[in-house]
Amino acid sequence: MRRWMLGVTVVSVTLAACDGDWLVVSDEPDAPRDLEGYYYDGAVNLSWRLGARWNGEFFRVYSKRESDPEYFFIAEVTSCTDGVCVYRDVNVSPGVTYEYYVAAVDIDLALETASDYSIEVFVPRPVPPPVPESVDAVALDHASYVHWSNEPALEEDFAAYRVYLSDSEGDYLLGETDSPGFIDLLADNGRTWTYFVTSVDDQGHESDGSEVVSCTPRPDYTGEVLYTFQDVPASAGFRFQESDDLQAVIAGDSQDRHFRLEADDAGLWLVPGPGARIHPETRWTTALKCGAGADPDCVSWELAPMSGYSSKPAPLDPGLTLMLRVPGDDGDTRFGAVRASLAGVDQEGYELIVFDWAYQTQAGNPSLDRGVGSGGW
Repeated sequence: MRRWMLGVTVVSVTLAACDGDWLVVSDEPDAPRDLEGYYYDGAVNLSWRLGARWNGEFFRVYSKRESDPEYFFIAEVTSCTDGVCVYRDVNVSPGVTYEYYVAAVDIDLALETASDYSIEVFVPRPVPPPVPESVDAVALDHASYVHWSNEPALEEDFAAYRVYLSDSEGDYLLGETDSPGFIDLLADNGRTWTYFVTSVDDQGHESDGSEVVSCTPRPDYTGEVLYTFQDVPASAGFRFQESDDLQAVIAGDSQDRHFRLEADDAGLWLVPGPGARIHPETRWTTALKCGAGADPDCVSWELAPMSGYSSKPAPLDPGLTLMLRVPGDDGDTRFGAVRASLAGVDQEGYELIVFDWAYQTQAGNPSLDRGVGSGGW
């Protein structure tokens, strides 16, 4: 609301001699234009434009509660950007209406010209929105996918969600979204990242933080091709790599292999390499991981068992996910997952599989998809 008012001007008079006459000169600064104000996030935000004759003068901001008889000087603004000046008044109380006006000040001439009108802004009592629930974090390759239930968006005054990164040095705002999901593309592989989420209403009120969730991104690859050792031994071996840029398919008799593919009359087998072990349990899945954009009926195996691994071969059929425990480049134990999507032959009749794989580069972490805390390690 605007209240029109007479511009407040302190007049300075200069006397000059000219042909025996006295001339009165008044050069008051141009008044601020288009004064606006609104409440957001516990404060009143004011803005105004420079007058056409602005000549470098600074501004004084005046305020009073609606019940006060007089205005009080509360701030001085000395810089503006692109012809617009702003001020944020954080010294306000809930349930109170405040009035503001702004004046341009020429300190050398002791002149002060007020805006043509004052404005009223009501400060509401803050009611925080609901806290997001069912928060989860899914590890991707060089990324984390954080998602949660969307109940806060059903509130009439809902505006957005805020996603925070939490570590030993504090909490950092990663970004805002109006959907119940966020992908952190800055999350490096082999490091555990921790997140929480808040909701924000259209007046800037923010909820408490959600439960904290963590995940450890790791390399994964889609559409890898591996031949059987009986048909193409040079392309039958595989070693999990920490980067997709490194060659994972190697010779089937290489001592560096984590496993190789073999075939017999009973079918296809994953045979562990030196120091590697395969868990005898296999699980039917629809995907290696169920991350952002996954089908709602997606089924994946996300946490490797900590024990029970064997040096025996394991059957490999399309749709099955297998877990492996292997020595990393540094000799420490790491976990990997393999899921065959297709089995067949090439134009030469050589048997092969097309498979997806994931590798956890953090030593000892059995999580191939979801975060730390998914099961004791």
